[in-house]
Amino acid sequence: MASPLRFAGFSAAFALAASFALLAVPPARADDAPVYKLIIKDHKFQPDTIEVPAGKKFVIEVHNQDDTPEEFDSNALHREKIVRGGGTGNVNLGPLKAGSYPFIGEFHESTAKGKVVAK
Repeated sequence: MASPLRFAGFSAAFALAASFALLAVPPARADDAPVYKLIIKDHKFQPDTIEVPAGKKFVIEVHNQDDTPEEFDSNALHREKIVRGGGTGNVNLGPLKAGSYPFIGEFHESTAKGKVVAK
């Protein structure tokens, strides 16, 4: 017959293992949200308008094809994201009310301009 200490040790070890197993499960991510690709090339956003459904979460996947860094910056969306030259970055957004939300490339404001339109 097993001693109570041995059984208690097994329970503690099992609880510890179960806790680690739960930590290995990734939390729910924005992967469930639709992804819209935005390219930075020649210090311009392509496309310069992204249409999204109002009231839904979404992700903008920013691909910087320039050699220099750029910052996706929007006061209206309350987001800033620096994307290194040749790099990619995600901007998680929404849900948004219907409307137009401008954004800029803060490092090249005169050419890098765009907007998100929620319908």
